[in-house]
Amino acid sequence: MHDYKLIGKRIRERRIKAGLSQEKLAEKCDVGTTHISHIETGNCVPSLKIFVSIINALSCSADEILCDEMENAEHIYIDEISDLLNGCTSKELMIMTDTLVALKASLQKKQ
Repeated sequence: MHDYKLIGKRIRERRIKAGLSQEKLAEKCDVGTTHISHIETGNCVPSLKIFVSIINALSCSADEILCDEMENAEHIYIDEISDLLNGCTSKELMIMTDTLVALKASLQKKQ
């Protein structure tokens, strides 16, 4: 089952990151602003044609939007972690590394 609210949330995050309003994205995708709003809230499922228009307008891949729906999305998560670490101080990096090590150990115990 697909989580369209999560997919819509990712589209919204990418749109904001790209500096686009809903109006501008709608214009680029040749749809109405209300349609983009409904997609972003998960109240509407975009057609494949509209989905492709959205990812092209946002200069991202389908993987980035659908990664929770994919079995092989490790590279997306690694990129997200890398982006989070970029620009951190040495102390922040040390804390994040310690946190990830502890979390990984905890997760492996549950398996």
